[in-house]
Amino acid sequence: MTLHPLRAAALALLAACFAPAALGQAAYPQKRVTLVTHSSPGGGSDVFLRELARHLGPALGVNFAVENVTGGSGAKAMAMVARGKPDGTVFYATTPTYIQTTLLSKPEVGYTALEPVAIVFEDPEVIFTRAEAPFRSLPDVIEHARRNPGKARWGAANPTSLERIALERMSRKMNVKVPVVPHEGGGDLLINVLNGTLDIGVGEVEELKGQLQAGKVRLLAVLSDKRMPLLPQVPTAREQGVDVVVRKFRGLAGPKGVSPEAVKALEAGLRKALATPAYRKSYAESNLVPLMLGHDEAVRFTGEIAADIGQTFRELGITK
Repeated sequence: MTLHPLRAAALALLAACFAPAALGQAAYPQKRVTLVTHSSPGGGSDVFLRELARHLGPALGVNFAVENVTGGSGAKAMAMVARGKPDGTVFYATTPTYIQTTLLSKPEVGYTALEPVAIVFEDPEVIFTRAEAPFRSLPDVIEHARRNPGKARWGAANPTSLERIALERMSRKMNVKVPVVPHEGGGDLLINVLNGTLDIGVGEVEELKGQLQAGKVRLLAVLSDKRMPLLPQVPTAREQGVDVVVRKFRGLAGPKGVSPEAVKALEAGLRKALATPAYRKSYAESNLVPLMLGHDEAVRFTGEIAADIGQTFRELGITK
């Protein structure tokens, strides 16, 4: 059906009025964007990106695709993004792991080859075990390790992850020797806790949600300063006599020199998405704490976290 010229013009004007630029938000310069993670499907970063894309896509008018590039403790995924075009078509899901991988294994392409563009959330870490395990508290786990030398096994989702360092610190502070078994992602770690290969694992509530709802997993401690609002029954590690706190973040980084136009529009889109009731409900249920630091703040924040991690490694004798 052919529209009358005046009606067609009116519809075009109406569409223009609701375009992002007309609403005070610059239009995103790309229509398709790839979000890359080192996490395996079902892992924390994978879940973060897929849920983010579901809400950020409509806010920006962009089609997002999530790509899982596993291997090398994140080095392969970082290299892929670092070699990408800095035009806003590709971003990497950042966590402290991408800093740790660089400091420990010194890959050809490390975190400094990427440009932080946003820090979106803080993500409290929890220590969990299978529901059938005899452990009811963190002291139970430590006492089991102390009474059964050589038999205890703890797990972390990545060889160079913040989670693994947290468990290494816990074993030293509590004077028990326990091997911390690394995995390539949270999904693999969860399987080995559920089948009894590992006594405990460390992860995010989001990647454990399904098993928690099914009653297959028990939370023993949260590795933050305070208890989580939606899980107030879970004590912190500090409350149980284990002085270990983990500050984990979730953000995005792009290739060096990423387009300022893309960065500005992405930040506006993130703020818009975070304010929507549907996304607020989603990330609150996942116990994610919105932080939302834009480009300049994200660069400073990443530098501070890297300095803290480097100091922790030196204190533990991991690096010189």
